[in-house]
Amino acid sequence: MSVKNAMTADFLRSAYGGESMAHMRYLIWGKMAEKEGFSNIGRLFEAIAYAEQVHAGNHFKEIGGGIADATVTAGAVFGPCKTVDNLQGAINGELHEVEQMYPVYLNAAEFQNEAGAKRSFHFALEAEKIHADLFKQAQDAAKAGKDMEFEKVYVCPVCGHTILNNAPDNCPVCGAKKDMYKAF
Repeated sequence: MSVKNAMTADFLRSAYGGESMAHMRYLIWGKMAEKEGFSNIGRLFEAIAYAEQVHAGNHFKEIGGGIADATVTAGAVFGPCKTVDNLQGAINGELHEVEQMYPVYLNAAEFQNEAGAKRSFHFALEAEKIHADLFKQAQDAAKAGKDMEFEKVYVCPVCGHTILNNAPDNCPVCGAKKDMYKAF
């Protein structure tokens, strides 16, 4: 089923574009971090890139409808820098989503009674809060010339919830079972 309201549809397309770009940017920045000797920060970028892909997929599904062209405008950081700077770009992007974008999109979906969009925006909002914090931890380590210390990063394939070292028995955002989490 596609969304009924044009505003929510526009917000879904914008979020899809932003999450798609974040996915690719984080994959690129992850490889750069590895080359700089930050293998765990590289894995963190890879894991969060997967979470962004989950968000993009959820938004894409909710757009629904037939085949149609649409211009998708989404703000993003472009270009490669050193890992510390790339992490700042990631932090800024995640905080924009947490503080500006997703609260507005979620409120519109709630107001317009778009249950699927509401769920998709909620999932992304909750994961992005965690991503901002994880990127800050990574940046603090990189500024000290160190890599992050963790065994694995786990990402929920339903909502993008991301956690270090051990997946929970059930995802605190969507309820998915532990064995569904993807490990990086």
